[in-house]
Amino acid sequence: MATNMEGTRHQAAAIVKKYGIILVLLLMVIGLSIFQPAFRSTANIINILNHTAIFGIMAVGLTFVIISGGIDLSVGSVLAFSGVIMGAMSQTAMASTPIWEAIGPFPFIIALAACLAVGSSCGAVSGSLIAQTRIPPFIATLGMMTVARGLALIVTGGRPVSQLDPGFSAIGSRIMNNTIPVPVIIYLVVIALAWILLNNTKFGKSVYALGSNRAAAEISGINVKATLIKVYMLAGFLAGLAAIVFSARTLSAHPGAGTGYELTAIAATTIGGTSHSGGIGTMWGAVVGALVLAVLRNGLTLIGIHAHWQGVIEGAIIVVAVVIDMRKNQVKK
Repeated sequence: MATNMEGTRHQAAAIVKKYGIILVLLLMVIGLSIFQPAFRSTANIINILNHTAIFGIMAVGLTFVIISGGIDLSVGSVLAFSGVIMGAMSQTAMASTPIWEAIGPFPFIIALAACLAVGSSCGAVSGSLIAQTRIPPFIATLGMMTVARGLALIVTGGRPVSQLDPGFSAIGSRIMNNTIPVPVIIYLVVIALAWILLNNTKFGKSVYALGSNRAAAEISGINVKATLIKVYMLAGFLAGLAAIVFSARTLSAHPGAGTGYELTAIAATTIGGTSHSGGIGTMWGAVVGALVLAVLRNGLTLIGIHAHWQGVIEGAIIVVAVVIDMRKNQVKK
């Protein structure tokens, strides 16, 4: 009898360990729905999902980075830089303050492609620095964060880029009787493709192997340098995609856009169980982590907690998540 009870406790502990973050999310949703009826309205739920899309897309890219044993502090600045390049290229001919007046507006699709290319290129530079020089990812991406933000300010002269191509309205609009935001659809597609890439491809397996033990990965025949570059390129590409969604929602681009977004995206992956020691993490965990942050912010706002205190609470949650992660890794060792 005692053995059965002990086995049951172990099973319960294993379930909580694996799905604890989902239980936390459910408890938050239930609690807020009871104490704040406005929280459970359809409009508010859609608003939460729409808000999650931008930093959620970035969190997907950072999940690959952190599983590989790295970190990327530059994605918020890359969002701004790639966004203003796209904005400068897609301003209409009637724009009152054109950024690149001499060369005129580019086709909408070209501007979108340039945004993704700029984001990918920034990621490739960071990845190459890390792979070729072995400097810590923290330093390499911190440098890219500063460079990308500076370039965004240089391109625009510190001014916002407005009067963009009307095509952005479609990306920022809603479908299905004006209910489901297009950014949420884009986010769901990104999640699905990233899950397949992480769990069902050679690249995904290489990312896990690299984060678990770099030396062992090299011995097993994995091209570590190429994998690192691809990981950071993917993070940069998704930062560029987040820039498109951001500009579509605001119908503008700004050199100050994305400030602090990298920390929110890192927090989402950390809360979702992706280990900063590398080699551990899931795509669904990052998605749930992003939802936890979005629900938390929304709930605190509805309750009336000041934005400054919201930052304090969010920071405390991140620290607790990292401490739990460290203790789990110590137990495994």
